[in-house]
Amino acid sequence: MIGRDLLLAIDVGTGSVRAALLDGAGETVAFAAQEHEQIVPQYGWSEQRPADWWIGAVAVIRRVLDALPGAAARIAAVGACGQMHATVLVDADGEPAVDAVPLWNDKRNRAEVDRFMRATHWRALLPVAGNPPSVAWWAFKLQWLQAHRSAEFARACMVLSPKDWINFKLTGAFAIDAPEASCSYLYDVARGGWSDQLAGLIGIDPALLPPVREPQEILAGISRRASAQTGLPEGIPVVVGISDFPAALLGSGVIAPGLASDVTGTSTLLTLCTALPVLDPVISNVRGALPNWSAFTILDAGGDAMRWARRAFHENAYAYERIVSLAADAPPGAGMLLFLPYLNGERLGERTNARAQFIGLTSSHGAGHLHRAVMEGVAFAAARNLRIMESAGNRLDRVVAAGGGAKTRLWLEIKASLYGCPVVTTAAEECGVLGCAMLAGTAVGFYPDLAGAAARLVRWTGEIQPNPRWMDIYANLKPIFEHAYEQSEVYWTMLEAAETAVGAAPGQPA
Repeated sequence: MIGRDLLLAIDVGTGSVRAALLDGAGETVAFAAQEHEQIVPQYGWSEQRPADWWIGAVAVIRRVLDALPGAAARIAAVGACGQMHATVLVDADGEPAVDAVPLWNDKRNRAEVDRFMRATHWRALLPVAGNPPSVAWWAFKLQWLQAHRSAEFARACMVLSPKDWINFKLTGAFAIDAPEASCSYLYDVARGGWSDQLAGLIGIDPALLPPVREPQEILAGISRRASAQTGLPEGIPVVVGISDFPAALLGSGVIAPGLASDVTGTSTLLTLCTALPVLDPVISNVRGALPNWSAFTILDAGGDAMRWARRAFHENAYAYERIVSLAADAPPGAGMLLFLPYLNGERLGERTNARAQFIGLTSSHGAGHLHRAVMEGVAFAAARNLRIMESAGNRLDRVVAAGGGAKTRLWLEIKASLYGCPVVTTAAEECGVLGCAMLAGTAVGFYPDLAGAAARLVRWTGEIQPNPRWMDIYANLKPIFEHAYEQSEVYWTMLEAAETAVGAAPGQPA
């Protein structure tokens, strides 16, 4: 007779809810996904209905159970992860007080963040908050809801993240994981736990904030009601779980100081595992699944820069493979041509009005040089942020690459040579799902601890070493890139003023 040898992972993402059944070796034996709508009522807003998450969760759980006969009786534990920062206010019954909730990418609270930054010495708060103020954080989303959804806010008894609310629907119990809490601007990163000081500055009652627990702790068992809805046996343990970003770091093995992650899709998400938060105005920090930290930055430059170049230079007529081939034919350093990749500005720091520009362009440069400069420019900007993290006393030993950018070997070779360390990719396609399974499996004894789970389940492939010749070339270009970045701010500000004067937006006619 087969015992309880399977783990159920649930991922409440921005685009879909996904569920997977995994065995103790981390192999996926059943998988299902169901998309849900992202609502954009107006520019800068981004919402979803929690009810849609639950409908999707029930559907995908039932589908993976149906895919494997007898699977329900074999599940040992359940672990969930989910998109960060979405702000779910719930009433006394645990139901959403607001039908559609603001997501991580909702920017309607820009005025609240700007007002806070003007009214406080926010840099002095870095040792407490661990992060610079941002529209992403719960604190400023709650401020907006309190001001603009006052009736619903008054009915709220607690605020939860997406996966916390799914856990409540599964078990009837409330909690938040420490990693999610650490990115709320309401958490004391030095002492651990909610910060009365930050809550007071924001004007939020700390009673709204849920209990903080460790991701691999058992929250509760599947409730009778959830069992009837999902087909999961009543009483199966559900762990507290974790937000999707640290779940993916866990599932890709980036859990020890010196390891870094580069996830390049539309943007570039760079993370360095550290012992303590890196306190800098352009660096954000999230606590890891293990009790360490992950310093991270998000560059809006990434695959989007390559998409821009494809559209601007070739009107999308060239395939990406041809563009990469052109770039590969150009020399490292692109013939002393640099590209500042800030096509959409920067998210944090004092240069949010940054612009993109080529530096050193001559008549000898062709399409290949331009494309290579774009790829190298993204890597120069990423390396710049990694250096900030390293300057705080952190080492960089290895980078684990994921996302669409990890499929382009030339880009990985450029990054390895600019980062100055080996770059590898992960064998797992769903690192977040694997991370969830590791939490659930550790809770019920499949693995001795999370480090042991990672050692057993995570596999890296395709190691790329830095190219010494390329490193020498890039070493000569780095100070030029840095100087250009620092000295261009005056031109960005002047351009911004000129646009205001003539009533034009970037790229638009006056």
